[in-house]
Amino acid sequence: MKLTTLKKRSEFLRIRGGARCPTPPFVLETKPRDGVPTATEPPRFGFTVTKAIGGAVERNRIRRRLKAAVTAIAETSARPGHDYVLIARKTALEISFDALKKDLERAFYRVHHAPAAKPRAKAK
Repeated sequence: MKLTTLKKRSEFLRIRGGARCPTPPFVLETKPRDGVPTATEPPRFGFTVTKAIGGAVERNRIRRRLKAAVTAIAETSARPGHDYVLIARKTALEISFDALKKDLERAFYRVHHAPAAKPRAKAK
């Protein structure tokens, strides 16, 4: 599967309000694309690795590991017509690649099968 990536800041910001699954190596956020037939468009992915994590070498290594994990898992776990953003954490560099893929599989499952959110009580 060819990996299609998000490029513009506005695309990343649109996903902020969608389903979210935090894990030790990353946070996965997703949201279906508006006005797109879900069966025809492949999923798109964005990767965020902040400077707080480390230098350029560490950030690029983390980004490459996340992209490789997504490429290996996306065929079976990602849904067409959805956009995903992975926000990296320092742990993504330290854990084994197999553990990273398992965390990613669990995160994909949780964002697509999350229980309905309970409405919050309004503050008076």
